[in-house]
Order: sequence, then structure tokens, then C-alpha cells
Amino acid sequence: MESGEGGPFGAIIVDKNGKIVGKGNNKVTSTNDPTAHAEVVAIRDACTNLNSFQLEGCTVYTSCEPCPMCLGAIYWARPERILFAAGREDAAAIGFDDDFIYKEIPLPVEDRQITTQQLSREEGIAVFNLWAEKEDKTEY
Repeated sequence: MESGEGGPFGAIIVDKNGKIVGKGNNKVTSTNDPTAHAEVVAIRDACTNLNSFQLEGCTVYTSCEPCPMCLGAIYWARPERILFAAGREDAAAIGFDDDFIYKEIPLPVEDRQITTQQLSREEGIAVFNLWAEKEDKTEY
């Protein structure tokens, strides 16, 4: 934060032996990447260091309750647990309010604020069918 890389958020990932395997701080503004939240940066670092796309047995420590995007990324990485300091209400109090996203998620697609619609379903399913038939795929 003080170096100007991004907002006041940080995260580390620790393996089952207590070793730090990933570190991240918010880099949204310095990289012009809205996905460069501390947890995502830490997950990318840990997965690179572990040479794996899974964080089984690991713990994610983060300075704030993960936003919906980070929570999704954490669940996809499958760590054992998440520990956080400040809560989402604390973040909202200083201008980082994710409540609008939490409210959008359960809405039907057609009721969301950002116009969203399905198209080319058949083409999408054709690719899914190719994946389902692929014999040398890596499941995840």
C-alpha cells in the first residue's frame, strides 16, 4: 500500500507444515488489473511455487474478509481454511464496499445491472462435449 501498488490488502498462503508458500498484496492500481487483489496474487504465487493448481492442506491468511471474486478463487484453489482480520463491513467503511456484488449474484441473469445474455449455446456445448470425450485431460 505504501509503495503505491494498490489498496490496503495483503495475503499469505501457508502449507500444512507452516511454511509460507505464497504472498500477495493488492496491485490493482499499479497493474491496471481489477483482478490483482491480494488473495489472487497470493494464490498465483503459491500455485507457481508448489507447481500445482490446488492448495490442498494450505491455509489462506488475509487482511480482510475475501470479496466475492477472491472467495471464488480461493474455493477453486481448494485450501483447507481461510483466516481473515478485518470484515467486509470494515472494508465498506473505508470505501471498499462489495455488497452490490453479493446482491447481484443470486439474481436471475436477466435482472442483473450489467446486461448479460446467453448466445451460441450449441457452439459452447460442442466444446464441452469435446472436453468430455478427451482421454488425456487433466481433471480439476
